[in-house]
Amino acid sequence: MLKTSTFALAAALTVATVSGCAGTPAAPFDQLKTANLTAYRLGDATNPVPGAAAPAAAAPALTIPGLPPEMNTWIQQGAAGLSAVLPGLLPGGAAAVGLPAADTTPRFHDFKIFSQTQVLDPDLKETLGKVLGDKDSFDNAQARCAPNVFFADLGLSFSSTSGSTPNDVLISFRCNQVVSRSFAWPHPATGMTSDTVKKIAEIALKIFPQGT
Repeated sequence: MLKTSTFALAAALTVATVSGCAGTPAAPFDQLKTANLTAYRLGDATNPVPGAAAPAAAAPALTIPGLPPEMNTWIQQGAAGLSAVLPGLLPGGAAAVGLPAADTTPRFHDFKIFSQTQVLDPDLKETLGKVLGDKDSFDNAQARCAPNVFFADLGLSFSSTSGSTPNDVLISFRCNQVVSRSFAWPHPATGMTSDTVKKIAEIALKIFPQGT
């Protein structure tokens, strides 16, 4: 009887342990709730990938179905800046004449920063960590951009301790993709599912209310 009870107790503890870990976000997103997080509204890339000129069919959509109107406005602002840097890549891009003027606008991994903010709300950070840390949030079924062409709309940089190397992430609603820039991506896929796009767009609009 004692032996049976011991086995039952061990089995119960095993189930409880597995259940407790099932919802834990993958590293490094498991740190996001308590991390120092800076978010960036991003636009055009100053240094596009060499030789990655995209055909017209690969130009990013300026209006993406399923996104709130505010997010589409955000994306259009980034695309407008991009057309000046990569003439002809987007509709309405002007012809290149000589070398572009020097641009001293602050950048995050070569993408123009429209605005940035510290994210202090732990619940918002936890929600973001759960979305990005869940492998089921990603598949490669809805990629929009051509190979080697990436347009970032949102950037995240977070670290758990002061002075540690930050974890940098670029998120593209136009390419429907997330790219890690300073750590190994923990999931098999980088493309966002439709549900993930919606969740991250909602979070982004809470971080950057309309007009900021």
